[in-house]
Amino acid sequence: MPQLDFSTFPPQLIWLAIVFFGLYLVLSRLALPQISGVLEQRRDRIAADLDEAARLKEESEKALAGYEAALAEAKAKAHAIAQETRDKLNAETDRQRAEVEAKLAKKTADAEARIAEARDAAMAQIKEVAGDTTGAIVTQLIGGRTTKAKITKAVNEAMKG
Repeated sequence: MPQLDFSTFPPQLIWLAIVFFGLYLVLSRLALPQISGVLEQRRDRIAADLDEAARLKEESEKALAGYEAALAEAKAKAHAIAQETRDKLNAETDRQRAEVEAKLAKKTADAEARIAEARDAAMAQIKEVAGDTTGAIVTQLIGGRTTKAKITKAVNEAMKG
């Protein structure tokens, strides 16, 4: 193998230096500026994308704040409308309840008056029936006749006592 021959080492080292220097010149003049340009473009694109993302984030936060404000306003309006409707319905219900209570009070008063009339009529008839019944019982028990005035007096005293 000629690479391992020590007598050819100095020329191989010279050619190694020449090729290395040539390759260094080609890479430093041509390839490295292109690579650094690509890296610079990439860095600029990433920075622009980050700036755009920050701007979009700020816009979305503003939109979210606007949405939340609109939502809170809508909730307040809905609550006000619900309260107004509730108040109207309560007023209507109270009015209807008052009407029904007035009608019931009138019907109750009328019924009580009819009951009082019926009771008074019944009480008037009870005195008469009690007198007739008492007269019949006395006639059956005693066998004699009594006067209607005595029977009425006895019935009236019994009803008072």
